[in-house]
Amino acid sequence: MKGFRIGHAHDKDAATGVTVVLCEEGAVTGVDVRGGAPATRETDLLDPVNMVERIHGLFLAGGSAFGLDAASGVMTYLEDRGVGFDVQVTTVPIVCGAALFDLTVGDCRVRPDRAMGHQACLNAREDDPDEGCVGAGAGASIGKLLGMDRAMKSGIGWSFLKEGDLEVAALVAVNCLGDVFDPRRGRLIAGLRDASGQGLADTEATMRSRWRERRNLFSGNTTLGVVLTNGDFGKAQMNKLASMAHDGYGRTLRPAHSMFDGDTIFALSCPAVAADLSVVAVMAVSAVEGAVVNAVVSASSFGDLPAWSDLFG
Repeated sequence: MKGFRIGHAHDKDAATGVTVVLCEEGAVTGVDVRGGAPATRETDLLDPVNMVERIHGLFLAGGSAFGLDAASGVMTYLEDRGVGFDVQVTTVPIVCGAALFDLTVGDCRVRPDRAMGHQACLNAREDDPDEGCVGAGAGASIGKLLGMDRAMKSGIGWSFLKEGDLEVAALVAVNCLGDVFDPRRGRLIAGLRDASGQGLADTEATMRSRWRERRNLFSGNTTLGVVLTNGDFGKAQMNKLASMAHDGYGRTLRPAHSMFDGDTIFALSCPAVAADLSVVAVMAVSAVEGAVVNAVVSASSFGDLPAWSDLFG
């Protein structure tokens, strides 16, 4: 997508990684952080009352809060290219990001770091990004209400929509507590497996039936998304777009925004065309829906975690 370059880096054996979105000319950006357990960087800058109008890079990472270290590599890459605010002695790139919890998949001692963040920048390109168990989706999993032995593997997905000159895309690393619902198929397609391990149990129904139980559900959640557009908007409008785009989570993740998820969506614009914000929001919701489904369908199994293609493909 013009104005943006996307790159992945990961350690497939350890099942963790980082995805970067580079916008070296600057992108007007907003964010909406929901759920009860976020791990984020520089999101306060995106409040419309604050000074910074544009960012130069964004990252999504595994590794829980440890994964925020990947930002240093993105900063270094951009500084070396002279990207950022000129402070006379150097440039200071503005880099925002968020991390998801994947420490229960693969090797928890390996986390996205400065080197991995830098490598993701080196791998960045304007073409459609790879999907599946790459980048921030390398260690993503879903359906973890009853533990990892009933969960499934997920990944990162991409969806691109175009109406005339208006472009809207979404990139989503799906790592939710619950299930994924495909609006086009009209049914759950992945998530909490039943006792046989071959079918789906329905997370929300299971939660309702066990409402008296107080479970430790901190087993690795948070879905991270980025909406990209060439629509011409200000920072307040981009924050609103990020908020409205969460409807895509509401339509596909069951449940969405739980206290054990840190569900977050960033919205970035490289302004090129005038457009109605509500129209872009409708497209953004559809793009998020498509990216969530693609993340699940394109994933591959890891260890004892089967993927959609193993069970239902």
